[in-house]
Amino acid sequence: MPTKVYTRKDTSEVSCCLKYIIFSFNVLFWIFGLGILVVGIWAWLEKDTFNNLSQLTHIALDPAFILILGGTLTFVIGFTGCVGALRENTCLLATYAIFLALILLFEMTAGTLGFIFKDWIKNQATGGFQTFIVHYREDPDQQNLIDWIQEDWLQCCGIEGPKDWDKNNYFNCSSHDVGSREACGVPFSCCRRKPNELIKNKQCGYDVRKPGYILGICFAQNLRADIFAQKAKWH
Repeated sequence: MPTKVYTRKDTSEVSCCLKYIIFSFNVLFWIFGLGILVVGIWAWLEKDTFNNLSQLTHIALDPAFILILGGTLTFVIGFTGCVGALRENTCLLATYAIFLALILLFEMTAGTLGFIFKDWIKNQATGGFQTFIVHYREDPDQQNLIDWIQEDWLQCCGIEGPKDWDKNNYFNCSSHDVGSREACGVPFSCCRRKPNELIKNKQCGYDVRKPGYILGICFAQNLRADIFAQKAKWH
């Protein structure tokens, strides 16, 4: 008579805590990516880029294209993590892990190359910024981006100075001949706002690069320096 062999039933299961932590995190990541993607597509369609072939030559510098690219990547990563965790799909979870590993590797590589080739990257960034200046009035997204860089981030006017705006057809001093009111000027984002200024003066940059204005600025600065020097003698 055969002997019965008793085996213990395996009661182990996938950790629900870990499963729903990954699921919850990636749901938010997924929605965030979808939102960025929708905004990017909306901005792209609003500019009618497909019907303007001249804009396609600078597609890599287009903020709308960058939003679409970043939103798509975020959406795909969130999808693989979310569905992979919920359905306990090992293939999707492996894809999710590979995506995260590639992003980590990319960040480490970019940081290392950024340190080694910092001069080259600086030159490329300068060239990109000057390209923005050339096409300032042609793309509203690039216009808003360069205004933000000048006014809020770097608080600058051009890369090397206000003369960089000679590269733009609207702000070039020779544009007086074609009736540009912005000729020999700079965008409003180059101007420093006064502490009590509630409304932006969009015309504050008009004519500031005219020779007479520049000479007046130099005289005013020299006079201020003389006044401060004399006041220092009184104390």
